[in-house]
Amino acid sequence: MNLLIALGLSIGILAGAWVQVGSALGLPVWIGVISWACFYAVGGKKEGLLKTITSNLSGVLWGFVIVLILKALGTFPIALGLAIAIGCFIMVIQANIKVLSFIPGAFAGTAAYFGSNYDWKNTAICLVIGALLAFLSQIIGTALSNIGKNKVK
Repeated sequence: MNLLIALGLSIGILAGAWVQVGSALGLPVWIGVISWACFYAVGGKKEGLLKTITSNLSGVLWGFVIVLILKALGTFPIALGLAIAIGCFIMVIQANIKVLSFIPGAFAGTAAYFGSNYDWKNTAICLVIGALLAFLSQIIGTALSNIGKNKVK
């Protein structure tokens, strides 16, 4: 089977299941889709899983720090811009650490945290679940694409 068809099947089935189960549990399932996309964007496999989870979760942390900085600065005229500048700087600089080197993943984690109305717990849960489902979808898709390829003639 063609790899893209196999991946399409595995991703489609798992994503459909995720939306059904996650929604029933009251989770913001869209956040899992973000980390799923990050997994494939960073190249997949075990290394991609590690980089996705660590960078996404670091983004949640830096989003939390941005909010703390903003609260500390109060109504200072450029408080929001300054807090964002500091957070963005850190998310880029941390890319010197190999497991945190996927800069878009950190920004995606921060955006998911902000988009969840600052719900760090459910954001982190959904980011991890999405990355794990992405990894599973790659394993299943690859296995499906290899069916029948090793036949002895």
